[in-house]
Amino acid sequence: MQRIVILGNSGSGKSTLARAIGERLGLPVVHLDRLFWEPGWVEPEPEAFRERVRQALAGDAWVCEGNYARRTFDLRMPRADLIVWLDTPRLVCLKRVVARSLSRRPREDLPEGCGERVNAQFFEFLRFVWGFDGAYRRGIEAMRVAIGPQVPVVYLETGQEIAEFLEGLEGIEGQSGSVC
Repeated sequence: MQRIVILGNSGSGKSTLARAIGERLGLPVVHLDRLFWEPGWVEPEPEAFRERVRQALAGDAWVCEGNYARRTFDLRMPRADLIVWLDTPRLVCLKRVVARSLSRRPREDLPEGCGERVNAQFFEFLRFVWGFDGAYRRGIEAMRVAIGPQVPVVYLETGQEIAEFLEGLEGIEGQSGSVC
């Protein structure tokens, strides 16, 4: 496995799993939020974001975490060797999002100038997290099937399943690289 896409709700553990896989296999990690957001949580021009994704995925090996289905699946799915869907329960996702936001620790998966904030947008974001499975997941899955039906998918829900998946990666070697 040289190119792995990780999907799931916010707070599901995509970034954490991507870093763990990247370390274990020696693969560069691509955080799509880091490529998407500009300082102050400003959305980029669509083609500027796509170009950043193209450049980040230009190499032969990577772990890419984030959804952005309509914006990037056509760039990622045709090259992916594996898709990992994190099916973390939404209450767990919600708790993680609240905890990381209240902690105010800098996150390496976000760009400079995009710190966690508790404001009106934060509460909208919590509604997004809570409604992800009902409102967004089916659409993401439909696009995955339409664009990357040949790519194997692993669905992981529990910490134990994630740990077993990571253990199963022993002996699989990637290529070294840096974190994006």
